[in-house]
Amino acid sequence: MKLRVTVDDKIYEVDVEVAEEDQAPVSQAHAYIPAAPTALPSAPPPPPLRAAAPEANVSEDKVCRSPVAGVVVRVNAQAGQQIQANDPLLVLEAMKMETNITAPVAGKIKTVNANVGDGVQVGQIVVEFE
Repeated sequence: MKLRVTVDDKIYEVDVEVAEEDQAPVSQAHAYIPAAPTALPSAPPPPPLRAAAPEANVSEDKVCRSPVAGVVVRVNAQAGQQIQANDPLLVLEAMKMETNITAPVAGKIKTVNANVGDGVQVGQIVVEFE
């Protein structure tokens, strides 16, 4: 019996000898036929993370922004509290690591814009000063 075989886009004709005549031929449903490679549909890429947009009319010396994206695990400051530069304000967890957020300046806290469990983005205002 002659067969035509394709390997790496080259066609070969081969002679095959059947050992036993009473064997049933392999049906097409059971034969292995490699499928032509097809491109799988891919999901659209996720949108890139962006830093929080700077708010208009915000004096940068009166705010503390998050340096990383993460989840608030501890809040050490309250509105109305007097603080010194480098006093702890809150703690963020990102990638199983804790990041301490400290006061950039001395002053009085006007508002704390984050609560335990909140997710914050890079550049988001977490504390405002008077």
